[in-house]
Parts: sequence; C-alpha cells; structure tokens
Amino acid sequence: MSILNADLHCHSVVSDGTLTPEQLAQRAHANGVELWALTDHDEVGGQHRALAAARAQGIKYLTGTEISVTFAGHTVHIVGLGFDPDHPALVQGLRSTRGGREARAREMADQLAQVGITGAFEGALKYVGNPDLISRTHFARYLVEIGACRDTPEVFRKYLTEGKPGFVPHRWASLQNAVHWIVQAGGMAIIAHPGRYGFTANEEYALFTEFKNHGGQGVEVVTGSHSAQEYLEYAGMAKEFGLAASRGSDFHSPDESHTDLGTLPWLPGELTPVWELLSDRIQ
Repeated sequence: MSILNADLHCHSVVSDGTLTPEQLAQRAHANGVELWALTDHDEVGGQHRALAAARAQGIKYLTGTEISVTFAGHTVHIVGLGFDPDHPALVQGLRSTRGGREARAREMADQLAQVGITGAFEGALKYVGNPDLISRTHFARYLVEIGACRDTPEVFRKYLTEGKPGFVPHRWASLQNAVHWIVQAGGMAIIAHPGRYGFTANEEYALFTEFKNHGGQGVEVVTGSHSAQEYLEYAGMAKEFGLAASRGSDFHSPDESHTDLGTLPWLPGELTPVWELLSDRIQ
C-alpha cells in the first residue's frame, strides 16, 4: 500500500495556489496520481469542486485542508484529511482563523511602503482568488511582478520573514483546536512538513507529543520541502510516536513549486500510509 501515487497536499486559487481545483485535478491525472486531496489554507470552499473534478478525471479523492496553528511561537500547519467539509465546527473554526488576515495584510503593506515598495496591498490583491485568504505568497508574487526581486525565493530572503520588512506575525488557531475541528468532522489530523519549522529537538518532541495527545494520527514524511535525509528522520518519528505516514507535494503553481503533483518518491514500506486508515472515507 505504500506504493501508491497519492498526493495529499496541494493548493488552488481558493487559497494561495495559481490553478483552479479543476486544473489541479487534470494535472494530477496527467502525472499519474491515483489518490488526491486539495488542502487549501484554512478553507474548505473548494472541496465540492475538487471532488467533482477528481471524479471527472477518474481519480480517487480525500477531502482536505491545511490549518495554520501557533505553537511555541512558530506557525505550524496541520493538514486534515477525510472529513465532512460541511461540518459546522470545522467551518466555523476555519472562518475564525481566516478572520485576521486582511488587517495583517494591510500592516504588511505599510511596512513595505516604508522601504519604498508602494501599492503592495492592492498589488497582492490581484493575485488573490479569495480575499479572506490574502497571504505572504500573494505579496511575493507582486514583488516579483514589479521587479523588486527575481523570484519568490528571493522575496522570502529579503522581505516578509521575521526580521525583514513586511513581516507581521499572526495569532493562528491553537494546536488543540485545529486537531479537534478535524476530528469532530470525522477526519484525520496530520502534521504538515515538520522539517520546515526549525524547531529544536525538544520543541519538536513537544509538538509531536501534544499533537498525539490531542488526537492527531499522522505526519507528512515524504513532502516537497523535505530532503532525502528528512524522509528517513520523519519516518523514524512516525514509528516512534505511532503515527501514520502521509505523502504530498505541497504544490502551489507550475511556475513556483519545485515539486510537481504526483512526482514524489514512495513512502518507506515499513510505515502505515494514512490512506489505509482512511479507506472508508475515500471517494
């Protein structure tokens, strides 16, 4: 079961991707994806479209989202899979999490204006499919458009990150709330790309411990931002904490993402894939 081309982490125009759910389904099918999930940030508004598009392409589908969480002063992402996208607790929880994005975005634009980059809020809005979900990614695309940076990696080296112009922290959901929203809606909570957070060993152990205690069941082992060494490291963490393993590209755009849909290595065979535990929720 680990030899399955499952891609359970990607983003559409409903959050900060550049393709529609329908275009993502077509791309997934073209790349041989057998099981797919759309996991837009703090949003489930694209789920019914994604399911219909997956069925049209003959791909199996799991509902998905990626919830922003504040943990130990860092932003951590928790992926939810296999839930009811219309469940009231989840829908309301995500709505509350999205609530502070516009005020944060205006403050980011004010900071950029102080270093000579004007019109950034309006410029970022041009790239936003859902104004409730304006994010750093949309600002980055605008900075590339006006020539302030060559590409989005350069943007995040010079701007929008801690200690650089345009960085404004946001207080997201708690880890407990995010996991509970997903579980209450009948889904599985999964730690997204744990190698990205820069935690100390003690902080990471605390994250996994608290996550498991709240009812979390999975971790992304093979994902677009992990190195081959991190595949092995987080395979070990999955076994240590008794977590199922997930696989997802974190694809956002053909022009920006290093890893395309469906092109990741297989999960290590000694792990339990998340889709084995979610077989009754695959559509």
